[in-house]
Parts: sequence; structure tokens; C-alpha cells
Amino acid sequence: MTPSEPRLPPLPIHLWDEQAREMLRGRLTMADRYLSGAPDAPPLPNVLGVLGHHPELAAAWLTYNSLLLERCTLDPRCRELVILRVAWRSRSRYEWEQHVRIGLRTGLSPTQIAAVRQDPGAELWTRPERLLLTAADQLLDRHRIDGDTWTELGTHFDTRQLMELMFVTGSYLCLAMVFNSADLQSDPDAEPLSAELEFDARDDENRSPSA
Repeated sequence: MTPSEPRLPPLPIHLWDEQAREMLRGRLTMADRYLSGAPDAPPLPNVLGVLGHHPELAAAWLTYNSLLLERCTLDPRCRELVILRVAWRSRSRYEWEQHVRIGLRTGLSPTQIAAVRQDPGAELWTRPERLLLTAADQLLDRHRIDGDTWTELGTHFDTRQLMELMFVTGSYLCLAMVFNSADLQSDPDAEPLSAELEFDARDDENRSPSA
């Protein structure tokens, strides 16, 4: 169960100095609107509040992550499938909740998102989608995509997309470890999720892959 207080409380935007805000501006488009410090700015997401403890690291991370989120050649829907699988397998509530919302915006259906928590062999997935989920599991479990999976992925995705697949998996595992270790709480002003998409800690038996 997530504790009532985070180990590393997010730093409120009013405690950031202008230099820290300036370091993060322009790194990731979706983050800029939170960083003005103006009275009418939307509430700062907890992920940015945690990153605010180390502006230099945060600036570098957001620059890197902007490529994965805003300039990735992998279809956004495919990217979000992989991130959601990583979030689920790593038991990262915060990452799961954030990317359920993003996944819906990229065109994933609630049924598909709910199915990310199940066996990747489910019938609702296309073959490329099943391969992406399987590859994510193999990277998480064995830190390497198996030979057969790699070969078949190559019939659906080009070299740049394969590179992005591996970096998305590893990068969001890194973020999940930060969120879990900091005990990052859900954003209080975030749009509620439907019951079928909520993070359910009782479903631990479903996090291990079948392969």
C-alpha cells in the first residue's frame, strides 16, 4: 500500500527560483505551461515537483524525454502500450495513471488499456502490438529481446523504431523506479480514471508475463 506521505515531497512551484524554472523551460512542450509560476498557471504535476529538487538533472531528462514523447517515430499509440506495460509490471501507480490518460488521447481504448495488465497473448491485440508487449516483458525480465521476437519485430518496425522501443522501455522503467522509491502520490487535480482503468494493487498475480 502506498504511504500517506511521500518520501520525497514534490517541491511546490512557489519555492522554485527563476533560474530553476528557466532551466526547465523549452525542454518538453507539455511541461512548459506549468513552469511560469503565474497565479493562473495550472497546478504543477507531482513528477515535475520531484524533478524540481534537482533542476540540472531535470533539464537534461526533459530534453531527452521530449524526443521520446514528441519526436518519436514509433507510433504514439505503440509507445503508450509499451509505457503502460512497464508501469504495470513495475507496479508504478503514478506512471500508470499518467499514461492511461495519455494512452486514451493517442487512441487506445479503455478495453485495450485494461488488457495491458493481462497476458500479452490476448486476442484483442494485433500481431505487432503483441510483439511490442512481449518485447517489453523480455527487456524487463531478461534485459534482452529474444532472437525470434527481434526478427519478427523487424518485419513491422524499422531500425529507428526498434531503437526507440528499447529506449522507451528502459527510460520508463527508470522513471518508475524513481516514482516508486519516492512514494510519489497521484496528482490531486488529475482527472479521475474509470473503475476499469484504476491501478489495482490487488492484481499482482497478473504482472508476470506468460513468456
